[in-house]
Amino acid sequence: MDLFNLEGKVAIVTGCSSPVGIGYAIAEGLAEAGADIAGVARSDLDEVKEAIESKTGRKFLAIQADLMKEDNLDKIVEETLAEYGKIDILVNNAGMIRRNPILDFTVEDWDSVMKVNLRSLFLLTQKVANYFVDNNVQGKVINTASMLSYQGGKFVPSYTASKHAVAGITKSFCNELAAKGINVNAIAPGYIATNNTAPLRKDKERSSAILSRIPAGRWGQNDDLKGAAIFLAAEASDYMHGALIPVDGGWLAS
Repeated sequence: MDLFNLEGKVAIVTGCSSPVGIGYAIAEGLAEAGADIAGVARSDLDEVKEAIESKTGRKFLAIQADLMKEDNLDKIVEETLAEYGKIDILVNNAGMIRRNPILDFTVEDWDSVMKVNLRSLFLLTQKVANYFVDNNVQGKVINTASMLSYQGGKFVPSYTASKHAVAGITKSFCNELAAKGINVNAIAPGYIATNNTAPLRKDKERSSAILSRIPAGRWGQNDDLKGAAIFLAAEASDYMHGALIPVDGGWLAS
């Protein structure tokens, strides 16, 4: 099991504000595997810090930062290095979704989603990758993609565009960084029971249609993503580069 041991590693995880969110589950999973965490969110992280430290015994550095503001991206790297002295893993999980029919979709909703889901991901990855290269770190970058990295969806054009782009930029970073010993991969969650999917789950007809196509027969839970995150952060995935791993209950196979 040493292939999955993250003892002594430090992971930045963005978008881990909610104890019922994907980012929290990934942060908790990495901590359970031995990593110390620098958790990033716009909101207060006291509850998340207490929960992860008490459950795992690992350290959790709370970094309150709005990824819409570029100065905060330097703050994330600087505060992590000041606290831990190193960075080994970056999980770009922070995301935003806006729902409206495409004919009525506003440019404000387009820009805000693209800025958080794509622009901040690119810039933060660039900063951390430069740290990896400058310090000869064989680092790991894990992006959160989506089923909408493969499909079009409805009423979420900016989210769909951003998640297709996350898939593409994962491969682009891979092509330049793999030779430097840096792994860049992505997890593509299926239909997970989160705040983002609450409107779908409340719509009985839509929820029923979604469940009918999932071979596993259920909505995913946040904890279902822990295994893939630990794998991509650990030595076990050292020869994986530019991959998108669906964690979807079989959705793409149906």
